[in-house]
Amino acid sequence: MINRIVIVGSGVMGRGIAYVGAVGGYVVTVVDNNYSTLQNAKEEIDQIFEKSLVRGKISSDQAEQARRNLSYESDLAKAAGIADLIIEAVPEKTAIKKMVFETMEEHAPSHCYFATNTSTMSPTEIASFAKRPEKTIAMHFFNPVHKMPLVEIVRGLETSNETAETIREVAIKMGKETVVINEFPGFVTSRISALVGNEAFYMLQEGLGTPEEIDKAIKLGLNYPMGPFELVDLVGLDTRLNNLNYLHEKLGEKYRPAPLLEQYVKAGRLGRKSGKGIYDYTKEEELVTE
Repeated sequence: MINRIVIVGSGVMGRGIAYVGAVGGYVVTVVDNNYSTLQNAKEEIDQIFEKSLVRGKISSDQAEQARRNLSYESDLAKAAGIADLIIEAVPEKTAIKKMVFETMEEHAPSHCYFATNTSTMSPTEIASFAKRPEKTIAMHFFNPVHKMPLVEIVRGLETSNETAETIREVAIKMGKETVVINEFPGFVTSRISALVGNEAFYMLQEGLGTPEEIDKAIKLGLNYPMGPFELVDLVGLDTRLNNLNYLHEKLGEKYRPAPLLEQYVKAGRLGRKSGKGIYDYTKEEELVTE
């Protein structure tokens, strides 16, 4: 029975997972060793609550209970000690995930499940950083977590049926639709999204059209909710580049990152989080009316 969930990492994904976990009725602790990031996470989660209340997505009673369910902690060892499920949501870097999972293994109770919020990396490899591969799985949430309906649940080589079913039930309680798939680099969604996004960069590089024209063509012609450049600015150009490098290594030449994407990342144009990516968001506040 899962009651207490620990989210490791208070970045964009960690914040969203914490919110849907608390609204789903779980007692949630958000862990980050960066105090400033943790404070920013709390402020943003509070803003999501306020917007959800205004839009009628949740009731005031639900919001009050969910806020009571949330806490913030800088000490992973302390938080892990009472966890039923730990969801790791740190950057897609093997060394960072290894360090986090080793700490989780050392301090979490034996019944605790481990999940990694990875979009491309191997849950089998990540499970090897700890000693409970049968209880380890990937939960691939999508950004923004509180709006996107899917969680892609990815079984590693030794993930048990019981773990897969338990984690599927957790995701459903968080209000999500699920697919449960077997591990292969990039899973389902990241392989397709990375190809589309990378091809869009090649188009831009070749002068085929402007970002606005390419995004409009994809949205209206293929019925995508967001254009590939709008999406990469939301996800982060550095994150997309990391994913493509990983898929290029594992799956071959068709995932080689477009040189223009690499150039943007080198220039520090990382998307919304840096104020400028494909599009310029530095003047966005002047355009916001709500």
